Amino acid sequence: MEVKQTAVEWLVEDLIERDLIKKDDYIKSFVNSSFEKAKQMEKQQIIDAFEQGEYTGRGFEDLTSEEYYNINFKSE
Repeated sequence: MEVKQTAVEWLVEDLIERDLIKKDDYIKSFVNSSFEKAKQMEKQQIIDAFEQGEYTGRGFEDLTSEEYYNINFKSE
């Protein structure tokens, strides 16, 4: 299964490609910590949506919300 890219991951990659994120260590450190916080928030939103949604008939019946996220979105 292809791993999907979250909106937060896409945004950071796009900012880097456009050279809108500086390579300076301080800024890079700040951006990385903000990026990680945003990724955690987005992960929780995906998990919450999975738990609240109807997912029968799509092959997800036997998965926990955490497993669903890891299969579809975890890029590590």
